[in-house]
Amino acid sequence: MKKWSPKWKSSKSPRKQRKYRYNAPLHVKRKFLSVHLSKELRKKYGKRALPVRKGDEVVVLRGKYKKMSGKVSKVDVKNCKVYIEGITRKKVAGTEILVKFEPSNLMITNLYEDKKRFKNVKVAAK
Repeated sequence: MKKWSPKWKSSKSPRKQRKYRYNAPLHVKRKFLSVHLSKELRKKYGKRALPVRKGDEVVVLRGKYKKMSGKVSKVDVKNCKVYIEGITRKKVAGTEILVKFEPSNLMITNLYEDKKRFKNVKVAAK
């Protein structure tokens, strides 16, 4: 049996959709890390969402840490999680660890810009 196939994306079966996401290669999982852009960035780039990257400034939209913001310190592509500087929790042993977030619960407020990232993204015409 195949471990992963791009054809499984079109399946309506929840079981196959979970299998598609779990077994997807990293270059495909990278696209699962897309985060909504703020209204200003949406107008500027003409896109609704972009894959999150280390250095982006984000704000949390859902959960215990709602309305908190910070820079992305780590992006875990394998587990599809995002870690934000300054948002930590205490373990039972007393050590501080970064809280992991689902990309769907975040919004990018400021992009970390470099040439590679914007090679394919054009600024929307005014």
